[in-house]
Amino acid sequence: MTARVLDGLKIRDEIFAELRRQAVDLYLQQHVRAGLAAVLVGDDPASQLYVKSKIEACHHLGLASWMHTPSASSTTDDLLKLVDDLNRDYRVDGILIQLPLPKQVDTKRVLEAVDPAKDVDGFHPINLGKLVSNRPGLVACTPAGCMEILRRNQIPIEGANAVVLGRSDIVGKPMALLLMHANATVTICHSKTRDLPDVVRRADIVVAAMGKAGYVAADWIKPGAAVIDVGTNKVTDPAEATALLKNFPRRLEKFHAKGSVLIGDVHPDAINAAGALTPVPGGVGPMTITMLMSNTIKAAKLRRGDSTAPPSPSPDTQKDTAQQNTTPSAAGAR
Repeated sequence: MTARVLDGLKIRDEIFAELRRQAVDLYLQQHVRAGLAAVLVGDDPASQLYVKSKIEACHHLGLASWMHTPSASSTTDDLLKLVDDLNRDYRVDGILIQLPLPKQVDTKRVLEAVDPAKDVDGFHPINLGKLVSNRPGLVACTPAGCMEILRRNQIPIEGANAVVLGRSDIVGKPMALLLMHANATVTICHSKTRDLPDVVRRADIVVAAMGKAGYVAADWIKPGAAVIDVGTNKVTDPAEATALLKNFPRRLEKFHAKGSVLIGDVHPDAINAAGALTPVPGGVGPMTITMLMSNTIKAAKLRRGDSTAPPSPSPDTQKDTAQQNTTPSAAGAR
């Protein structure tokens, strides 16, 4: 039996429609236009592509956006000064520091310098602490997106046995906390976990976030389990691609034509074992940017939703060296 596909693109479109309405209401009712400032250091092509897609999402939703592009030679102090300027800029509701940063930069210092109220990536220790104590705050985007996939597909979470593969601060740990707060019984697995296949086989929900192509074998998956595959691994080796895709001739044919293929952390054969499964690509990936946009609007509401917040300047006064969008309107945000 083939698993039900949990389509992240469909959910993204649903949430985007909701966010457009929220952005317009925020502007019309409170004269607040949510805005995201992206910091892209250097000229890494992959990072440029990621940031471009985030800026395009802002434009699509009618949010303001600013792009800051310090040189690859920037120091930690240079970036701390920029972050301080963005923290002080009342127009900016969210600050995105695109990773990775150059080797000479202290990444933790820069990330922790971001005002927690503007930390739309949800990486700041204060926001992680709020998540631990189940208090309102800004939650890391990828885990938040995974929860939306589960909820909007009516996957039962309360009382479920959930296994999270990976313990990073960005995905694994916050994912486990979100599942726990939703009343799942959660096990976090990692490279030192004993009898890993047996642990995974007991799970009703599996979240794989280790960064290893096809690592979770199909026979690890409990029949009917919901599988959230966070991994996006570019496979270029023909032998590896053939081993992973031998039961998917069309995908293998595309690999030979293109020379690469994206494979999740879960083996593609799991489509025949799981009850529900996110595809790669098209599953968790679109949800990460979606939740970044959601966090930006949420931050705007939390920061500037009261009467003491200064009004947003009109577009012609919002001039600086950064990229911007046009003012949202009820017509333009449809």
